[in-house]
Amino acid sequence: MTITYISHPDCFKHDTGPVHPESAARLWAIEDALRSSGLDLALRRVDAPLATREQLLRVHSAELLAQLAAAVPEAGIHWLDFDTAIGPASLAAAYRAAGACVEGVELLLTGAAQTVFCGVRPPGHHAERNRAMGSCLFNNVAVAAAHALEAHGLERVAIVDFDAHYGNGTEDIFGADPRVLFCSVYQPDAYPQTAAGAKSKHIIKVPLAASSGGAELGAAVEEHWLPALDDFAPQLLFISAGFDGHVEDDLAQWNLVEADYSWLTAVLRGVAERHAQGRILSVLEGGYALHALGRSVAAHLKTLLA
Repeated sequence: MTITYISHPDCFKHDTGPVHPESAARLWAIEDALRSSGLDLALRRVDAPLATREQLLRVHSAELLAQLAAAVPEAGIHWLDFDTAIGPASLAAAYRAAGACVEGVELLLTGAAQTVFCGVRPPGHHAERNRAMGSCLFNNVAVAAAHALEAHGLERVAIVDFDAHYGNGTEDIFGADPRVLFCSVYQPDAYPQTAAGAKSKHIIKVPLAASSGGAELGAAVEEHWLPALDDFAPQLLFISAGFDGHVEDDLAQWNLVEADYSWLTAVLRGVAERHAQGRILSVLEGGYALHALGRSVAAHLKTLLA
C-alpha cells in the first residue's frame, strides 16, 4: 500500500517573513522526517494543480477572491491581519493548496488512490466564506469537501479536525449544510478563542482545556466523535490534520505526543473502513515546533499505511 502525497514547489514559496511560525520550514521539516523514517519510499508523489475559480466559489465569495488578488504585493509582505501575511507568491501557493485537495478527491473517487495526504501551505481551516484569517487564505479542506458533494454527487462527507485551534472557517462554510459532519476538538482559550456554542447534530465541537493530553483526547473522540461519525456514515472522510497540540509546540498548551496522533489516526482509519470504503483525504493544518511536526506527520502517515 502507498499513500498519495500531494504538494507543489509553489507551497514552499509562500513568504510570511523571517519570524512567522507558519513558514516554509514546516514543509522542509516534514520532508526531512519522511526521508529519515523511510516513509518517503512508500509515497506516491503528485504535483498539485491550481484550483479553479469555480471550485473556490463553491465555498468562498467572489469578493474574497478579488480582495486577495488585489492584496498581492509586487515585493515584500502585505498583512491582511495581525497574523495573516501575503507575499508575491502567496496566492499561487494558496491556489495550489486548494487544488491539491481537489485533486485528492478526484484520485480517491476514481479509484486511483485509497489514502491521500496533502502536504501544503498556506493552511486553510480558519478561512471563512468571506474572510481570510489565521494564516489561511482559502479553506482547503472545505474546497475539497464541496467538490466531492457538487462534482461527484456524494450525499454525506465528514471533516474531522484535531488542530488545537478551532476550525472556525469550516464551521462558517458548512454550519448550515447537513451533508457535512464536522467534528472538532480544540483549545477554547487559544486562537480564535471560540466558545462552545450551541449544539448541532452535524457540528460536533469538543473543547479541551490547556494541559489536556492523550486521555482527554481519547475520551472526547470516543464519547462525542465516534457515535456521531458512525451514525452519519460518511461516504468520504476528510482530516484537518493540525499538530500544534504537541507538547513541544508553544502555539497551544496541550500535551499530545506522536503516540496520541497514531492512536487517533488508527481510530479514524477504522471509521473510513466501516463507512467510506477506506477513503481518507488528510490535509496539513497547524504544527509549528518543527521537529515535533515532522515526527507527528510521520506517525500519522505510518498509521495510515499500517
